[in-house]
Amino acid sequence: MRIRVDERVAEAAVLGGSFFGGGGGGDAKTGMSVAKLAVELGDLYIVSIDELPRESCVVTASMVGAPAAKEKHLKPSHMIRSAELLVEHGGVRICGFISSENGGTSTTNGWVPAAALGIPVVDAPADGRAHPTGVMGSMGLHKLAGYVSVQAAVGGSKEAGTYVELVARGSLSRVDRLVREAAVQAGGLVAVTRNPVSPEYLRENAAPGAVSKAIEVGEAMRRHIGDAEGVAHRVVELLGGGLVVDRGVVEDVSLETRGGYDVGRLVVRGASKSYEVTFWNEYMTLEDSSGARLATFPDLINTVSLETSLPLTSAEVRRGDAVLLVVVPKELVSLGAGVRDPELLRQVETATGKRIL
Repeated sequence: MRIRVDERVAEAAVLGGSFFGGGGGGDAKTGMSVAKLAVELGDLYIVSIDELPRESCVVTASMVGAPAAKEKHLKPSHMIRSAELLVEHGGVRICGFISSENGGTSTTNGWVPAAALGIPVVDAPADGRAHPTGVMGSMGLHKLAGYVSVQAAVGGSKEAGTYVELVARGSLSRVDRLVREAAVQAGGLVAVTRNPVSPEYLRENAAPGAVSKAIEVGEAMRRHIGDAEGVAHRVVELLGGGLVVDRGVVEDVSLETRGGYDVGRLVVRGASKSYEVTFWNEYMTLEDSSGARLATFPDLINTVSLETSLPLTSAEVRRGDAVLLVVVPKELVSLGAGVRDPELLRQVETATGKRIL
């Protein structure tokens, strides 16, 4: 498989990616801008794992931080610079980029440096849906004894005095914390290039085919833009299951940017009952007013805007928004090794105060 990315493919990838964001993964508007720039920068190709030589090094591109942070400052040049730093100081010869996850913006992670440097994007993101922590997007590398992570992070504004460049080596959890702190110091968000792995490792631990699936879902969504019910029901049908839970109005949103994350909850008043959605960047739990749990991360929980017929992220949703609540069970989503790890899911319990396991 080899897909040449043009504007139509890019739009479909962003639309589909926004659904797989599940409340996170960045907004589609930013994703469209990034994708358009990548297409303009040079020839951009998405290739399957099978097209890579066995000895290739594939790196993960991501954005780390709190999407709602008011002082964030992240430019496409930061994405390219982070890849350059990994080559210059990490000694890595990059043969392919993967995104850390699917999402309205994050599906396009790696596209700008890939186009600028003439390197393909590999159809095997670290996770087929968006997730909050760097370790969750590291494909189980934290379980490899003695594994040394290498990561490069760039973000912030030189004019505002918040510009940061960081290259770090060490245990995965420690380096992830350094990168998260770099995001805080940069005003909320950094571009990261990290953790070279082999194609074979991707095959076993990433989410092969998840980018092409996002493109397929995005094509279906595009045919129903302007009809939120049509978008939701068509995607659920295409993924082989799920549920349009209810339609309603957002009555309350509480959001706090804490430790480089957006943490909070929203309440939606539906047709006959209310619902609570908790989030830690991404939507983590959905419960109705009786306390019944309807979905739990890594199930895919979405708020689809009745106005735009596109998914809203936790950073975008506002009081008064009319939305559809949509759920797709985790069994129908391609998941990387990181979000299949019960130890990492326990972190969600700490962040949200909700039972996850």
